[in-house]
Amino acid sequence: MDTQSKIRCPWCLGFDQYVSYHDEEWGVPVYDDKIHFEFLVLESAQAGLSWATILKKREGYRNAFADFDYKVVADFPDSYVEELLHDQGIIRNKLKIKAAINNAQRFMEVQKEFGSFSDYIWSFVGGKPIQNKLQSMKDAPATSAESDRLAKDLKKRGFKFLGSTTIYAHMQATGLVNDHLVDCFRHSEVKKLQGS
Repeated sequence: MDTQSKIRCPWCLGFDQYVSYHDEEWGVPVYDDKIHFEFLVLESAQAGLSWATILKKREGYRNAFADFDYKVVADFPDSYVEELLHDQGIIRNKLKIKAAINNAQRFMEVQKEFGSFSDYIWSFVGGKPIQNKLQSMKDAPATSAESDRLAKDLKKRGFKFLGSTTIYAHMQATGLVNDHLVDCFRHSEVKKLQGS
């Protein structure tokens, strides 16, 4: 992959997996509940770690968490939690593993109430992506009024390990907000995907 020919957000440079994630996924609007659940699992696992660490373990998570099938994850027994604590393909943190199972259960409660998790989460941004015009990385916020409200609502619904900073990262990853820098080649490409 030629990383020199295009201007990219500087956070993704220096690690091929990061570059492809930035070029193909980050900021693309997501309306698929399974993908939302995948990112919630990965982002809640990230707390205190780098996103690069999580991306390297993404395949391990896919294998350990039933290809991110929240219906299966919601029913993981305690015996499987113990098994996962020995799985080197994931972050072996009991609280984070149990949070993923809890969040799968809460996720389905949201689906029941709103029809889909996607409809629920998109309602916090008025149904269409927020288009930021960031000039540099230092302009990128860690949270927003929307992520504050969403994180508060998720907490009220019983979700765990999903504070405002983690939720803002989710919003960036799943295209609820376009935080590609304005000079990044993906900024305009992602902007065109609005409402698709």
